[in-house]
Amino acid sequence: MPVAADPVPRPLDHLSLRGDRSAPALVDRTGLLDHAGLDEAVSRLAAGLRARKLQPGDRVASWMAKGRLACILPLAAARAGLIHVPINPQLKHHQVSHILADSGARLLIAGKGRAATLEAGDRPTGCALAIEEEDGAALLSTDDRLPPSAADPSDLTAILYTSGSTGRPKGVMLSHANLWLGAISVAHYLGLEGDDRTLAVLPLSFDYGQNQLLSTWAAGACVHPLDYLTPRDVIRAVKRHGITTLAGVPPLWIQLIEADWPADAIGSLRRLTNTGGRMSLSLVRRLRELFPEARLFSMYGLTEAFRSTFLDPALIDAHPDSIGKAIPFAEILVVRPDGSVSDDNEPGELVHAGPLVAQGYWHDPERTALRFRPAPADAVHGGIAVWSGDTVVRDRAGLLRFIGRDDEMMKVSGNRISPTEIEEAAIASGATAEVVALGLPDERQGQAIWLYARPQVEDADERLRDWFRRNLPSFMQPTRIVWQEELPRNANGKLDRVVLRAEALAQAEKDA
Repeated sequence: MPVAADPVPRPLDHLSLRGDRSAPALVDRTGLLDHAGLDEAVSRLAAGLRARKLQPGDRVASWMAKGRLACILPLAAARAGLIHVPINPQLKHHQVSHILADSGARLLIAGKGRAATLEAGDRPTGCALAIEEEDGAALLSTDDRLPPSAADPSDLTAILYTSGSTGRPKGVMLSHANLWLGAISVAHYLGLEGDDRTLAVLPLSFDYGQNQLLSTWAAGACVHPLDYLTPRDVIRAVKRHGITTLAGVPPLWIQLIEADWPADAIGSLRRLTNTGGRMSLSLVRRLRELFPEARLFSMYGLTEAFRSTFLDPALIDAHPDSIGKAIPFAEILVVRPDGSVSDDNEPGELVHAGPLVAQGYWHDPERTALRFRPAPADAVHGGIAVWSGDTVVRDRAGLLRFIGRDDEMMKVSGNRISPTEIEEAAIASGATAEVVALGLPDERQGQAIWLYARPQVEDADERLRDWFRRNLPSFMQPTRIVWQEELPRNANGKLDRVVLRAEALAQAEKDA
C-alpha cells in the first residue's frame, strides 16, 4: 500500500527505520543494503562524524559523486545533530570556496579528483578535509554507533545552496520537519510502495535530487543511485534494475525520448516525474507516446518551500500546461500585489504557506525578509510564507498554470542561475567591462544563456570563452555571445535589459 500522508514530523534520520527491514533499500556499485543495513550504516556514519570532533550544529559539506557515503550522509548528519551542506559536483573550486566560507563548514568530504582542484585559501581555516576514497571506508565502518536521534523536528538539519537574483548562491535553511514532511508528501502523492525501485539520476545537492532518496525510503522502497554520462546509461540502468520510478528535468527527458528504448526497458516504469522547469506540449505528448503505461507527474517547486504543486497524471493529457494543485502539507494562494487572493483566471503571485516553508537564508536576513514574509490574511496557515515572485493563474477547477518569473533568474537544465553570477564571471575574465546575461526559451535546456557584452581587449571573444570553460560548470556556459561596441541604456543610465531581451528574442525568432 502507498505510504499514508502522516502529518506528524519526526527527526529526519528516523526515515532509516521505516519499511520491511529485510527489503532492499540501496543498491550501488559496492552492493546491496537492506533497510536494516541502511539504519546500521546511518548509525555508524553518524558515530564516525562525531569522532571527527564535530559538535551538534556544526556544518558538514559534501562534494562528491553519488556513492554510498553521499547517499547516507543526509540521514547520518541528522542523527549526529550536524547540518549537512551538499555541494553540486559540477561547481568549480571558487564557487565551492564561497559555500564553505558562507556556511562556516567544519568538514568537507570530497572525492579525490575534486579535492585536487581546490586552491590555496579555498578551504577556510577550521574546515577539515576528508577524502572519500581514503576516509570514507573508515567513516562507514567504525565500531561505534549512534542511536536514533531525539532532535526537535524544528531544528536545522540541512543548508541547500541555490543561486539568487543578486549574485552568489544563498543557503536555504531546512529543518528536520521540512525534509521529513517533504519525503512523506511526495511518497504519498506518487503512490510509492515497498516494491518500488527509484533510479536517482538528479544531483543530490538539488532539493528534489535529495528527495529521490528520502521519499523512496519513506515508502520502504529501494534507491539505485546513478551518475550518468549519456542517456544510454540511464536506459541501461532502467532495464538492468527494473526501475519503476524515474525523475528528471526537461533537458534529460528530451535526450531520453530521442534515444532508442528497448521494449523490455519501458515496461517496468510506473511513474515519471518532472521538475526543474516546464515541459513543452510536444514533450508531454512524446513522453505519453513512448511510455503509455507510466503515470506522468508534472510538478512545480522552489527550494525555499521544496515542492508546491503537482498535476494528477489523469489530467496531463487534457491540461498539459498545468502545474496542478497543492501537494500534501502545502497551502498555495494566488495573490494580487496588495496581498488579496486573486479571482479565477486572474494572474497573481504564487505564495506558499504551511510546514514545508524553509527557515530562511543562512546568515542573510535582508534577502530572507524579501522572500519570506507573513502569510496573506486569507491563508489558513499563519506565520511566514514564501512569496515566490512567480506569476500563475488559477482556473475554475483550481488548477494552476505557470505564467512567468517576475525576477530575472534563469533556469538552465533544471539549475537556477543568477544573471549577476554570470555577469561577474564575465567581468572577472578581463574581456569585458559591461555585460548583460539573459535567459531565452530553449527547447532542450529550458532556457539558454545569451550574453551581450562590450569588448575590452582585442581577443575578447577567445578570452571570455576560455574563462567560462575553466571557471564555470557546463550548465553556466553561454549559448551565444553578442559583442556590441555600446550597450543600450535606459533613462536612469543603467544597462537596458528590456531592449536587449527584445533584440535577443527577435534574433532567436529569426534564427528559428
